[in-house]
Amino acid sequence: MNNHGSSKPSSMKLKHTINPILLYFIQFIISLYTILTYIPYYFLSESRQEKSNRTKAKPVNSKPDSAYRSVNSLDGLASVLYPGCDTLDKVFMHAKNKFKDKRLLGTREILNEEDEVQPNGKVFKKVILGSYNWLSYEDVFVRAFNFGNGLQMLGQKPKTNIAIFCETRAEWMVAAQACFMYNFQLVTLYATLGGPAIVHGLNETEVTNIITSKELLQTKLKDIVSLVPRLRHIITVDGKPPTWSEFPKGVIVHTMAAVRALGAKASMENKPLSKPAPSDIAVIMYTSGSTGIPKGVMISHSNIIAGITGMAERIPELGEKDVYIGYLPLAHVLELSAELVCLSHGCRIGYSSPQTLADQSSKIKKGSKGDTSMLKPTLMAAVPEIMDRIYKNVMNKVNEMSSFQRNLFILAYNYKMEQISKGHSTPLCDSFIFRKVRGLLGGNIRLLLCGGAPLSATTQRFMNICFCCPVGQGYGLTESCGAGTITEVWDYNTGRVGAPLVCCEIKLKNWEEGGYFNTDKPHPRGEILIGGQNVTMGYYKNEAKTKADFFEDENGQRWLCTGDIGEFDPDGCLKIIDRKKDLVKLQAGEYVSLGKVEAALKNLPLIDNICAYANSYHSYVIGFVVPNQKELTELARRKGLHGTWEELCNSCEMENEVLKVLSEAAISASLEKFEIPVKIRLSPEPWTPETGLVTDAFKLKRKELKTHYQADIERMEK
Repeated sequence: MNNHGSSKPSSMKLKHTINPILLYFIQFIISLYTILTYIPYYFLSESRQEKSNRTKAKPVNSKPDSAYRSVNSLDGLASVLYPGCDTLDKVFMHAKNKFKDKRLLGTREILNEEDEVQPNGKVFKKVILGSYNWLSYEDVFVRAFNFGNGLQMLGQKPKTNIAIFCETRAEWMVAAQACFMYNFQLVTLYATLGGPAIVHGLNETEVTNIITSKELLQTKLKDIVSLVPRLRHIITVDGKPPTWSEFPKGVIVHTMAAVRALGAKASMENKPLSKPAPSDIAVIMYTSGSTGIPKGVMISHSNIIAGITGMAERIPELGEKDVYIGYLPLAHVLELSAELVCLSHGCRIGYSSPQTLADQSSKIKKGSKGDTSMLKPTLMAAVPEIMDRIYKNVMNKVNEMSSFQRNLFILAYNYKMEQISKGHSTPLCDSFIFRKVRGLLGGNIRLLLCGGAPLSATTQRFMNICFCCPVGQGYGLTESCGAGTITEVWDYNTGRVGAPLVCCEIKLKNWEEGGYFNTDKPHPRGEILIGGQNVTMGYYKNEAKTKADFFEDENGQRWLCTGDIGEFDPDGCLKIIDRKKDLVKLQAGEYVSLGKVEAALKNLPLIDNICAYANSYHSYVIGFVVPNQKELTELARRKGLHGTWEELCNSCEMENEVLKVLSEAAISASLEKFEIPVKIRLSPEPWTPETGLVTDAFKLKRKELKTHYQADIERMEK
């Protein structure tokens, strides 16, 4: 479904409106500049193109189902960052001893909050934020040690579960480090989860203690506390909530500061009762499931350490000079892994949120500084939706420029695109044309890492050009600790997710039903299997699903069957080209089960057959519909529409009328808003095995349907 090959620069160029004679003169100047700058560049440095063309991964043997490994781990997969540091508490202790007084976690103080009335009457809360206040490695260690001891005093036992349901902030990481030290199993839940999903996670893991914030306690937890009978202690990270009376008898609310004080008061000799072993569970991370009920992925200490070892190897010169901005959900494996990579290498982590990220962000008062302007990060992780938003905002500003400024920007943009495709840099353009755009993210970004969903080639190239830095695409799942592949910093190809990390190996398994084989030419294709120490222990209290998705080979190595379809390029880089499961992640991160959407709608009298379609580049579902001839003809008559059967099916008015019926049925079937198709294509021809669009058992062939309706997909996605 996500078949996105590398796009040619010419197809992504911006259009200018420059007088042809003036354009020839400008092109002459550009050519002269290129020649003059290329000569020293050629002699003084190896071009990015040469590095990009190197082989990055190889199969370990000559069999078609051979695993591919990074050329840096052909002799053995990496599993530890530092010798002897085989659990997360040891990793942090190593970092604390090495970087003791260096700054680690930063939070901006709130100077002022005020309500701002919009022209439409709506009231938005705006904040004015001050400088970052920092905790050193030593500060974080002491806070985590005392907090863990305090939790012990409240009755939390080693190898038992404790939940965190909280926004991304410094206290989240302090709480996590406390749990790693004291061998408490940290259950993570997204702050955006709905009530039933939160209740399911808390009851399945049988937690008695939960760490949260005042806001989430008031808005989400207060209404469901009575549905979690084992709950005894609620710890708020940011002070006491305003009301206490609504809580059931037996539930006590504490502040994090009070629990820390309790731990500090207890004997300083009171060391953790039980040190974790590498195979002990560190995190039970809840992730979306196709049925809507989240699954808990059991992640051991050794799993996480292997994953972050692989990720860190792809970031050149990672160290004390780096500053990372943390704003994605820490309950997501991408953010947790990224922050643990930084923490273990002496980097500073400054906290933010999507609402305060930049000067133009929704909660930042006009005229005051957003978080990137204050922090000036060098490293940042992002999901495609945020990058797409930045792209649209910048392009809107470009369109508002004067004709001269706009054409100057477009010429520089197109020139830099050409140079990037040849592996060259453009220092003058970076300094004079793109400096202001680069300033939107603070001006110092040296690497953007994108994960969570595929990034479109246009947006990736835009970020390369305007932010003057590599955009690394990664591929991984919660079940592999987020680790699988990451592109290398000098690889500016689009549409690929890079070579296997040094901690894991990847093989392609034949999927006959989909027509993908590891013997395919010119590139081997198949279901992606990930093997290595980063492959997790399975699903909590769900042995059947664990057996379906994981297996151990004859050497005792764990493997994950991802359900994604990939192909390897000759240099060992992976492309994601399809999805075996019909579960699709939309651009904003919601999961849609296409089968669930179809099941809710296909029994309508108006529908003979339906195929739902979605991909990760868009935030909506579209549908291909074979309508019932009698019912559609009757609907057309009622609406005063006339024509042959083909004319009715090709009519935009008819599509809209059928869409209304589908939307009403979808709401009645309790589909979520993002699951309801927003556009459809009516097919005058039925789908039969003879057409090749369904199997002999009349099951949908999604790949063939996508190919058949490709032109309609492109029309509907415009």
